[in-house]
Amino acid sequence: MAYTALYRKWRPTCFEDVRGQEHIVKTLTNQINRERVGHAYLFCGTRGTGKTTIAKIFARAVNCEHPVNGSPCNECPTCKAIMEGASMNVVEIDAASNNGVDNIREIRDEVKYSPTQGKYRVYIIDEVHMLSTGAFNALLKTLEEPPSYVIFILATTEAHKIPITVLSRCQRYDFKRMTNDILCSQIKMLLEAEGVQAEDNAIRYVAKAADGSMRDALSLLEQCISFYYNQTLTYENVLDVLGAVDTEIFSKLLRHIIKKDVTSCIHVMDAIVSQGRDMGQFVVDFTWYMRNLLLLQTSEYEEDAFDVSADNLKILKEESKMLDVDTLLRYIRIFSELSSQIKYAVSKRVLIEIALIKLMKPAMEKDVESLVKRIESLEEVLNNKDVVIHSNGDRKQEVDNVLQVVAKEEVQQESGEVIELLPAEYEDYQMLVKDWQEIIRIQEKLIARILQGTKLTYEQGSGLVVGFTDSWNYHLMNIQSRIDDLNQSLEHKYKKSFHLTVKLYEEGKATPKIISGNRIKGVEMEIGMETE
Repeated sequence: MAYTALYRKWRPTCFEDVRGQEHIVKTLTNQINRERVGHAYLFCGTRGTGKTTIAKIFARAVNCEHPVNGSPCNECPTCKAIMEGASMNVVEIDAASNNGVDNIREIRDEVKYSPTQGKYRVYIIDEVHMLSTGAFNALLKTLEEPPSYVIFILATTEAHKIPITVLSRCQRYDFKRMTNDILCSQIKMLLEAEGVQAEDNAIRYVAKAADGSMRDALSLLEQCISFYYNQTLTYENVLDVLGAVDTEIFSKLLRHIIKKDVTSCIHVMDAIVSQGRDMGQFVVDFTWYMRNLLLLQTSEYEEDAFDVSADNLKILKEESKMLDVDTLLRYIRIFSELSSQIKYAVSKRVLIEIALIKLMKPAMEKDVESLVKRIESLEEVLNNKDVVIHSNGDRKQEVDNVLQVVAKEEVQQESGEVIELLPAEYEDYQMLVKDWQEIIRIQEKLIARILQGTKLTYEQGSGLVVGFTDSWNYHLMNIQSRIDDLNQSLEHKYKKSFHLTVKLYEEGKATPKIISGNRIKGVEMEIGMETE
């Protein structure tokens, strides 16, 4: 008998075997038990979460001669015929290759005929978002008012590409990504049935690499089992097969970064490349490693939440004390940007090495975070007792020049700048300042919590600015989608457009004085003080 892939061999055959989608299973079984079956369903979700599997189970269940609590019995002639693909009542269509108007017209002609066996004719259209505009239009009328014996099940990974006219005619079900705990339990059960020994760390890494997809998890697992056939599957084995990097390498690399040792970082990259590791996976895993460090610093997570061994957790705790939150956020930002750039890059290693050098050399970047790091590095040098001033005064002159530049910038920032606005602009500004606490209150809970303690000000070139003194809240809010949501809420409240930006201020640092064009200039104010 031909070999069957694990994800096909262990595909659930009844609703009781489905994991991670209990909210959908409960709804569908209730509909079947109470004979309230709809005529059109839309299954949305990422790959490998069970959309097609549940569609097939549902198709058998509605036609089953002896259903058991809403699930098919899989024993009656109707169930067996559907499982063998011999039934004319269940039709599976791949919309990626059958996406034309003619294909939909064939369906419209077929639905005129009632089923020869069972109660319903079920059409499962996979990747339905691939249908052409004409095909969608041809499907609309049939989808809205099909014969009583016809059920449409549309499955897609990209629901946003489906016309709203189709969405409104379907019951929509959103499939969740599987949690790592669910994936691990299923993998363990499958390995026991297959007679394969595996370490817990290996299973957890496969589950993590699957990114919430059961099919991906089983495909990766099958790849590892095939390579190490008749052997115990260890953590190192999984890393070898999947081209991943051990966390020990991440720790070593991070410590070199902290020491600003560029040469050692390049040597680590040489070792990773020579071992044939996947560069894209390395970037993702290193970002995840730094995310664990950030969680250790900022939250009360239990040790189990980090999914690492006790020894590695001890190393993580030690390293979390070597870096401050702002530095970690900067590191994560640079590598997050790198993960999107590296997908289509030809020289992936070069991009990674540039990113590593950026971590160690803030001078390569011009953003505020990097400027802060440069100033901190300068202060560290100046405070170092081992610094020797040469007799010729060159070193002293160099330091004095740098200090003068920094002092000049600080004086410019704290000079009590006065900004004059047009009367209409000033009225808008005063209105928002007056209503600012109410504006915060009507935001979503997370945004409202982030905006607590902020003040509204105005800056030349930036316009209206939300001033933060808490760096953590500033970084949480400095996301374009959240800023857009805030601007939209203002537009909805005042029926006019505003453009707010965000900025981080030091506690007590002076901000510009805002006045109307026809008023006498006032004195500077400080963060925490009310605007006149």
